Amino acid sequence: MSKDPVVAAVTSRRSVRAYSSRPVDEQVIRDILMASARAPSGTNIQPWRVYVLTGTAQAALVERTLRAFDQGKQEGLGDYYPTEFVEPYLSRRRKIGWDLYGLLGIEKGDYAATAAFHRQNFKFFGAPVGLIFTLHSTMQKGGWLDLGLFMGNVMTLARGYGLDTCPQAAWLEFATEVRDQIGIGEDEDLVVGMAMGYEDPDAPISQLVTERASLDAFVSFL
Repeated sequence: MSKDPVVAAVTSRRSVRAYSSRPVDEQVIRDILMASARAPSGTNIQPWRVYVLTGTAQAALVERTLRAFDQGKQEGLGDYYPTEFVEPYLSRRRKIGWDLYGLLGIEKGDYAATAAFHRQNFKFFGAPVGLIFTLHSTMQKGGWLDLGLFMGNVMTLARGYGLDTCPQAAWLEFATEVRDQIGIGEDEDLVVGMAMGYEDPDAPISQLVTERASLDAFVSFL
């Protein structure tokens, strides 16, 4: 790993799905979000909005969402993913699924165990901090790009503070519960959630390290 702290923070970022109960100091969260807001945005519109959930506020959202999950009230992810995955994206998607469920000892076709693990999303995987990101409903592609740059900063800076994160599209499955519980405005679109905290290194899922394509697979030098 590079000795450069910026490179180290970027390359050590992983989507962590098991956290310790160690709390995160609120000032650290504030520092991460404020520094992340230096992300570029088209004409400096800074279109992102973040809801930070800890303690009883987080517990209330988790309880409400788990109740909806157990009642089968999923709304779906909308247009978050393609309607059909083509190669090489299909193979990459399958690979991470096999690796993840393999570490958990979940066999192919074990839908009950798969659902039980998916349910952990709505506990923020045990993380003490949950983040919900929204955009103003008037935003187009540029605004979504801006939010992605901002979120990238959040995840990278979290590593600089010794924290881990996991961006979670799964929260879109319960957009109504999330919106009502935390008071998202009618002029805001729920985009994604994120778990943040200190990794539980002893959890089997913490062994998951995803692969990345070679440079030649996605770069053309002209």
